[in-house]
Parts: sequence; C-alpha cells; structure tokens
Amino acid sequence: MRALKILVIVMGVLLIGGAAILIAAIAARMSQTRSAPSPFVAPPVDLPAGARIESIGVGPDRVVIDMVLPGGNRQLVILDLATGRRLGVVPLPAAP
Repeated sequence: MRALKILVIVMGVLLIGGAAILIAAIAARMSQTRSAPSPFVAPPVDLPAGARIESIGVGPDRVVIDMVLPGGNRQLVILDLATGRRLGVVPLPAAP
C-alpha cells in the first residue's frame, strides 16, 4: 500500500510538471514577435511602345505574358515569379 501511495504522488508531480512545461512552451512561442514580411519589389516589365498585353499565364515559378506588338506580331515574355527577373522572350511572328 505504501508503494502505491508513493507511485500516485510521483505520477501526480510528473503530471503537474509536464502541464507546467507545456504551458510555459506555449507562452514562450506566443510571445515571440514575428517579423513583418518584406514587401515584394520586382523590376518593372518594359513594354514596347504601342504593345498591349493580351493574356497572362502563371505557373508554379513562372509568369508568361502574351503581348501583341504594334506590327501585329506577338511576343511571349517569361518572368521568374520569385524575383520578377525576365528569363526570356519568345517572338511569335504573324503568318505571311
């Protein structure tokens, strides 16, 4: 009977200690200040004079801009979504 009383007391202390540690860990995480996300700043996309954007397609890490140029030709501009950097241009000439 004495061993049972000691076991119950030890388990009670462990239960209370574990709950206190859990509450302290939650409080510590909630008190941490989170830094504000940095604003997204990308370089501007230069459009040729008289060009207009026909459509925009977005993939997992790329943006494709379909432009109609003044002469009737089309152009696909491929941008990196993370940095806004121009990766390439695909000219699509009009059929003769």
